[in-house]
Amino acid sequence: MSERLSVFKTYKLFVGGKFPRSESGRVYEVTDSKGKWLANAPLSSRKDARDAVVAARKATGGWAGATAYNRGQILYRVAEMLEGRRDQFVAEVADAEGLSKSKAAAQVDAAIDRWVWYAGWTDKIAQVVGGANPVAGPFFNLSTPEPTGVVAVVAPQESSFLGLVSVIAPVIAVGNTVVVIASEKAPLPALSLGEVLATSDVPGGVVNILSGKAAEISPSLAAHQDVNAIDLAGADAELSKALQIAAADNLKRVLRPQAVDWSADPGTDRMTAFLETKTVWHPTGSLGAGGSAY
Repeated sequence: MSERLSVFKTYKLFVGGKFPRSESGRVYEVTDSKGKWLANAPLSSRKDARDAVVAARKATGGWAGATAYNRGQILYRVAEMLEGRRDQFVAEVADAEGLSKSKAAAQVDAAIDRWVWYAGWTDKIAQVVGGANPVAGPFFNLSTPEPTGVVAVVAPQESSFLGLVSVIAPVIAVGNTVVVIASEKAPLPALSLGEVLATSDVPGGVVNILSGKAAEISPSLAAHQDVNAIDLAGADAELSKALQIAAADNLKRVLRPQAVDWSADPGTDRMTAFLETKTVWHPTGSLGAGGSAY
């Protein structure tokens, strides 16, 4: 009996809950730390980036309008699905980053735990950053957080999987949608994450994952008038400066790159960075029942 041929995996983008190839038809070779070929990854174009923004914008209303409890359930479901495919991700992370199996397993386990951690925050962050404010006069005043909208993210180039989860999970936990450019060097775990998200009750368009050259596709995202914020976690100094300039074309939040130990315990900073505060003034007593928001 002849030896059977291996079935190689075809990696695709994750946009709008579907798995398209790049509209350009281009791919690039992904190799391991020793230069061995692993797979061909889609080389995203600026058109792919624009399509991802359209999908993210379409999903904003439903995702932001979901209850915080429901978003937490969905994020926890992502952790459940990742746990079931743990061995696959350990192998992909080990190949992508040249790690031993034990170190890759530790990174995957930390990524799974991170989904659980942010799932627990979805219905608590409003109590931390919102509340009733003391005012002088016959009013009461309430401040509540709201999601910024569509967030573009340049994912970390190193710690490609744990870093990726660490920039996606907080953004969507608080009700935003995201377009993320995966690590150019190690995109395969990110593209596989799309398969997990598609089977985890995450609505199509909430998370959109592109692979390719950040220097090619991120400027169009930074300047896009329908992108509300951008996280430059994985941008180098030169690209970061260019993206900050491009982002100034409209009123856009920019989270500048910082030195981050992705294995450290996460805080709330990456959630609050992409929240807006709505303040409601409501009269009391004889002034009537009307109110206004600012």
